[in-house]
Amino acid sequence: MRFNTLNQWLNWQQTLHPKEIELGLERCRTVAQRLNLLSPAFPIISVAGTNGKGSSVMFLDNILSAAGYNIGRYTSPHLLHYNERICVNGNTATDADICQAFELIDKARAEISLTYFEFSTLAAVLIFQQYKVDLAILEVGLGGRLDAVNIFDAEIALVTAIDIDHVDWLGDDREAIGFEKAGILRQQRPAVCSDPNPPQSLIKHAENLQSPLYCINRDFSYPANLPAPKLAGEYQQQNAAGVLMVLKLLKFPISEAAIEKGLTTTTLAGRFQILPGPITRILDVAHNPLAARKLATLLAEQTCKANTHALIGMLKDKDIVQVLKTLIDSITEWHVTDLKAERAVSSGFIAAQLKNLGVSAINKYPSIDIAYKQILSNANEGDRIIVFGSFYTVAAVLEIEQAFSTASIRA
Repeated sequence: MRFNTLNQWLNWQQTLHPKEIELGLERCRTVAQRLNLLSPAFPIISVAGTNGKGSSVMFLDNILSAAGYNIGRYTSPHLLHYNERICVNGNTATDADICQAFELIDKARAEISLTYFEFSTLAAVLIFQQYKVDLAILEVGLGGRLDAVNIFDAEIALVTAIDIDHVDWLGDDREAIGFEKAGILRQQRPAVCSDPNPPQSLIKHAENLQSPLYCINRDFSYPANLPAPKLAGEYQQQNAAGVLMVLKLLKFPISEAAIEKGLTTTTLAGRFQILPGPITRILDVAHNPLAARKLATLLAEQTCKANTHALIGMLKDKDIVQVLKTLIDSITEWHVTDLKAERAVSSGFIAAQLKNLGVSAINKYPSIDIAYKQILSNANEGDRIIVFGSFYTVAAVLEIEQAFSTASIRA
């Protein structure tokens, strides 16, 4: 084996390919072909979209698992541990299983250079094959048409809410982005869209493929007889409705009890995740305008007796100004930080945009660790802290909170 530990493999993968992100299917498909992976023995549901992918994947997994099926789940990015990306039957893959899969991929790729994401996609399907899953749910990483997940043919494609994001790769309007997401559709196979206003490019692509497209509010809606999902926000009913339509088309026998259990027990870290205490902490990975609007709505619905502190760090390819503008009225004091990420935007840039929008209460920090601890020490009882802007921002705070918990247990 080239490496003995998962961290060694991951560190090497980050340097193997000249670009962190390189869209295209040829490299990944060739390696998958060498591994005999392109026609797995189980059906696949592919999930693309700008917002709601993670929630939809978790609903699917939890409902199907509650119905007794052995499910493979592939998601990205992870928050705390890489293993979160690959789950079988609700359990994260072990370091040993992932390293073994990486070794097989490394041997099969030979002269072909793969990205970090391509390695993980192939490893997930290898592991699902090893554990003989009944079905695999694959979350698309970026776009759809040229994303590594798209080397696999989905039995059913699910497209969630579409908004402006990753403009450098996908285009700067919903029609261009919708076309990229529609790339996961397959000839004459069904597709579901849980965006209430689907782009025409998606509808047209489905027509060209003769792919039956089921749209929310036209072909289905959230059933009145079911309890609301546990995940916060009315838009989670929109995500859940799309999932239920997928399950209807899938024709796997599923009881209403399994559906209810899946909907009412699904939780997802970093999606309006509330950490209770004298100072409420809310963690949300919102990083585009649509997610910011939903976050603003949820913040307005919550009671806050005192001040709302925002801790934000973002990546360069986001619509930063629009995100800030959307949340200005929800925030009392802003705390902007640098992120340890190649695509991160500087805290100075975010602070300058806030100043341009007329905000004066701005604090800058060189790291999330310093920022978060400073905010906690200065906040008063009844205040709340909202952490958002990126998976990186939320992950760093979750790590700090985990360290606090460990320290208090030891004490």
